[in-house]
Amino acid sequence: MNELVVPPLPLVELFLADTRDHSATLKSGLAALAEDASRQRALLPDLLLAAHSIRGAAKIIGFEPAARIAEAVEGLLQDAEHHGTRLHPLHAPKLAAAAESFEQMVAVGATELLRWAEAQTGYLARIATLLKAPSSVQPQLAASRAPRAAASTRGPSPSKPTGASKDEANIVELFRAETAACTEVLSRGLVELEAGGRADLESLMRAAHSIKGAARIVGLDLAVQLAHALEDCLVKAQDGILALPPQSVDVLLAAVDVLSEMGEVPLPRFAEWQAERAGLTTDLLERLRHLSQLRLSVPHVPSPSLLGLAARLSGAPSEVQIQVKQTEAASVVPARPATPSMAASAGPRDRVVRVNAQSINRLMGLAGESLVESRRVQTFATALQRLRRRQGELATLLEALDRQSSGALDAASRSSLEEAKGRAAECKSLLAQQMSELDSYARRVDDLSDRLYREALKSRMRPFGDCAQGFPRMVRDVARQLGKEARFELSGEATDVDRDVLESLEAPLTHLLRNAVDHGLETPEQRSAVGKSEQGLVRVEARHHAGMLAITVTDDGRGVDPAALRRKIVERGLLGESVARELSPVELFEFIFLPGFSTARSVTEISGRGVGLDAVRSMVESASGVVRVSSELGRGTSFHLQLPVTRSVMRAVVAEVAGEAYAFPLLRIERILRVAAADVETLAAVQYFVLEGENVSLVRASQLLGFASEQPSDSEVCVVVIGDRTRRYGLAVDRFLGEHDLVVRPLDSRLGKVQDIAAAAILVDGTPALILDVDDLMRSIEKLAQAGRIDKLTARAESSARRSRKRVLVVDDSITVREVEKQLLVNRGYEVDVAVDGVDGLNSARGARYDLIVTDIDMPRMNGLELVRAIKQDARLGATPIIIVSYKDREQDRLRGLDAGANYYLTKSSFHDETLVRAVEDLIGSADG
Repeated sequence: MNELVVPPLPLVELFLADTRDHSATLKSGLAALAEDASRQRALLPDLLLAAHSIRGAAKIIGFEPAARIAEAVEGLLQDAEHHGTRLHPLHAPKLAAAAESFEQMVAVGATELLRWAEAQTGYLARIATLLKAPSSVQPQLAASRAPRAAASTRGPSPSKPTGASKDEANIVELFRAETAACTEVLSRGLVELEAGGRADLESLMRAAHSIKGAARIVGLDLAVQLAHALEDCLVKAQDGILALPPQSVDVLLAAVDVLSEMGEVPLPRFAEWQAERAGLTTDLLERLRHLSQLRLSVPHVPSPSLLGLAARLSGAPSEVQIQVKQTEAASVVPARPATPSMAASAGPRDRVVRVNAQSINRLMGLAGESLVESRRVQTFATALQRLRRRQGELATLLEALDRQSSGALDAASRSSLEEAKGRAAECKSLLAQQMSELDSYARRVDDLSDRLYREALKSRMRPFGDCAQGFPRMVRDVARQLGKEARFELSGEATDVDRDVLESLEAPLTHLLRNAVDHGLETPEQRSAVGKSEQGLVRVEARHHAGMLAITVTDDGRGVDPAALRRKIVERGLLGESVARELSPVELFEFIFLPGFSTARSVTEISGRGVGLDAVRSMVESASGVVRVSSELGRGTSFHLQLPVTRSVMRAVVAEVAGEAYAFPLLRIERILRVAAADVETLAAVQYFVLEGENVSLVRASQLLGFASEQPSDSEVCVVVIGDRTRRYGLAVDRFLGEHDLVVRPLDSRLGKVQDIAAAAILVDGTPALILDVDDLMRSIEKLAQAGRIDKLTARAESSARRSRKRVLVVDDSITVREVEKQLLVNRGYEVDVAVDGVDGLNSARGARYDLIVTDIDMPRMNGLELVRAIKQDARLGATPIIIVSYKDREQDRLRGLDAGANYYLTKSSFHDETLVRAVEDLIGSADG
């Protein structure tokens, strides 16, 4: 590296003064260009002049680092002007980095410039290198890395096993990012082209060209050859020389898959990887070259190995997750944050920044606190208003004193009184002015904090389409592998979803789509025979419904045969024939989610092992969602997923109960109203009121939440009506506190599941509030109603009289199974309560005393094993005996249940004999013993 020439200080000062103006021109011009690319022709002359002037000034004083960067900027801009083409979008961050470097030179100052330049030699050289590098290198990633010009030009040998420098490693990362983004563009475009869509061949050519340039930098000759052959085919297709029927698209997609896989291979392993796939890649190169020499009417048939490779590499989008992180390291200066222009996006899509999830959560928490604090300013304004009133009263008193003492005061006293009146008037005026300024400040702060809060919330949201990018390709490949024809449709790709929810969706949706193509769609011959089009339809729809994210995966295939499904259930010994016959359609379709249950007649690489839908349910439930299925024989099948749009914020009605604030999720509230005390009726120890012609049971929220119930002192009762499709209840609260957007804060995990409580939040005035679990509340109300204890404290004594009989709690999400187990035990004299899932069961166990608990394993919200462990860890409930009754009959399942703490593990075939009853009697004896 040549030593820097030390120019005279006055010349450096002149250079910096000149650079200050021209760097500002560069920065503003680039910003304008980023906003409107159509202005390039008008903006280029000023940008060129600014770069040329900086270059000339740097040359005059011999300051080579600035001269090299300015020369590179000038050359890049001149290329665009001379060729009459628009600047490549990926040039924007490079140019912004150059402008940033000039601003830093100005900020350093004349006396420290050379010392700074020596310390930043590598940084300044990297900027010049990036500006001269091909546009295929993604500059927003390159911006903070340190590419070495000579090494990157020649690239490391593919067989080079170890010892790559940090600069080389960073360049490889650029290649990975470039390959991931461009193969995604190629894959989507080729699938669209094959389906008859109007794919942009020019963008596909650019993507292939970018991969070629990036591969050349890192010295991956095989990738260069593949990308070049792919580009040749696309160029000829655009020129109308080459046709791209499905068979030809297979070859192109196979090349894309190889390039995608190549981008994931660690550089030290590349030689090994290349050797392993030498035959396949050689064959693929030959086919691409042969394909590029064909003409429009010449068909082409790919080898089976190519189809197999395509299926293996793109079988599931979850295995190759592609997302362009356009500002992963958006600043060329490690010590300085990125400027907006340097993080400019290369396309019309929103910019994406890779941020730690915990950082976003902390940001949301701080934004929420900022909002709360900003609204506390209003309390000061209220206090000042009271002070102003007091001052008005003081002024009135002084005026009265003046009138009453007229003529009675000497000159000195009169002067003092006048001075007091003047001071009071002055204070009043000053206070009015301060109140006006405070009010203006409060509005500004409130607006800013509210905008900050909303932007923080939006930072967690991403369009649903982000997780669906690989679905068209996957559906296409699976269909071709099975000899079927499928068309994929996506609706609602712009639907906003919390990024955590979005990440949890990709795998279950992949399972459902593969299942739809394999089990759902018929072959073209079968579809033609029943009057359907040969091409099947697989559709994914995402939308917001009732404050939830509703996703439907639909196919127009053969549907599920209920009769065949019942036979399968009986054959597996899961239920007897008579019980299976009585199952409702909803209960019947629940069996397809059981582990190991499959309706496939044979096992293939795609399906038939019975693990897909079980995994789908588990993954959806882990995201606090539910999945249901509906099907019509001969018409198709639909899977309905319902998940929260976000786990971060909710709209809620806040009410006071026993002096504490509780929040009711707005989406679960049917009505809020005030009911006259005279309109509350009592029937059979249950209070109710009439709403829209329907009797609505009334329960005190204080009773449900464990507070002492008090008689109402007001003539009206504040009521929150909650419910579902079949039932409604009214919860009496002390008073309404308003409707608020609440940042949801989970409870400490050490608390476990708190009955009737879902989460916590902080109100705008800083008051903590608990968010109620409406489903839990409804089950708690039903239990009180069954025990006859709604608002009747004396019912405790009545219930204790019934304690002479043993009480059993049955926990199962299937109503059929619950009723069968309940009837078996009731017939033996036991008092039986039921719960619909693990959370409901745990709440029931904590709220009452049971001699025995019988539970299923597969249940939503909390499965049976989790329920058993929670009960055994509870100091009061730990001694309660537990029986697990499950469809799972494998030895490992039985051992898991017993290890969790169950006393017995039975299969549901025990309904048909006395096994369950004998187990109950063995643990707790007879019902009245």
